[in-house]
Amino acid sequence: MEACPFSELIPGLPDELSLECLSRLPHTAQRAASAVCRRWRHLLQSRDFYHLRRKLGHTHKLACLVQALPSQLPPGGRKPVGPPRYAITVFDPETGAWDLLDPVPDYPDGLPLFCRLASCDGELVVLGGWDPKTYEPVADVFVYDLAARRWRRGAAMPRRASFFAVGAHGGRVYVAGGHDEGKNALRSAWAYDVGRGEWAELAPMSRGRDECEGVVVAGRSFWVVSGYGTEEQGGFEGSAEVYEFGTREWRRVEGVWEPGRCPSSCVGVGSDGGLFDWAGSGEEVRAGTCRVELGGGRTLVAGSPYEGGRQGFYMARGQNGKLERIGVHEEFSGFARAGCCVEI
Repeated sequence: MEACPFSELIPGLPDELSLECLSRLPHTAQRAASAVCRRWRHLLQSRDFYHLRRKLGHTHKLACLVQALPSQLPPGGRKPVGPPRYAITVFDPETGAWDLLDPVPDYPDGLPLFCRLASCDGELVVLGGWDPKTYEPVADVFVYDLAARRWRRGAAMPRRASFFAVGAHGGRVYVAGGHDEGKNALRSAWAYDVGRGEWAELAPMSRGRDECEGVVVAGRSFWVVSGYGTEEQGGFEGSAEVYEFGTREWRRVEGVWEPGRCPSSCVGVGSDGGLFDWAGSGEEVRAGTCRVELGGGRTLVAGSPYEGGRQGFYMARGQNGKLERIGVHEEFSGFARAGCCVEI
């Protein structure tokens, strides 16, 4: 790619004004703008430019989902072949457009099963899961830069774990609980610095929590909701462990979740900071519920009226807002297992 034939970002304008103009480019135009010249490409794909856009209020929030791909049928067949394959899809709440990300490196035929998603500083992070061919747990971490539209491999998780809680704050992804390769519920917790590619061990929780769910509340704490111990398989409890970012200590909170109810992908945070279950927001999403908080009171909610039913996709405004159905093309109608919001 040739260098810019001019010294200013935009000829005739001071760079301060040029930055103001470029920061207002919609995210859909940034890929084309990056091809203008080398200086624009380096700028638009830099972390500094992301933080400038965020400071000026020009970032844009997208929902990223771990979603089943359309089933493959054998020649002349009527039934799908093999288990479902998952990929990462992206929904833009402003335009209603859906997109499909390129496959994760090393997994061209589908994501690791039960992998978890988080986002930090405009980047999407994929953690763990099971190898879709061997069903063995993996410790892989991959990071997708939405501005540059490319993947990179992150530092592997310190241990293989499944069904752990995940949350993100301040450039770090927090991981806690789940179970190990022997199906033992874990107390351990870790923080991953996405920029540096480094893991740091945190103090352990008070008890092991398998199949727990993670949420960050008010930018102050990471909540690990419900889960169960090794001996209580499927006996989801009503408590949570709360990691305070300020003190770096855990505290236990009782009675914040319905005992016996799986919290996976359906824990919401109300305007008062309390937790609630998105599966209870409407009969149409009471099973197979998956939510992505998009900020500004908006939440993308997927779910079905009964177990095994086909999911519908809805936009909710506020905890008690009406679920407004979203029209989805068949290509993006597969089961959404998990998701997160990415601010770009």
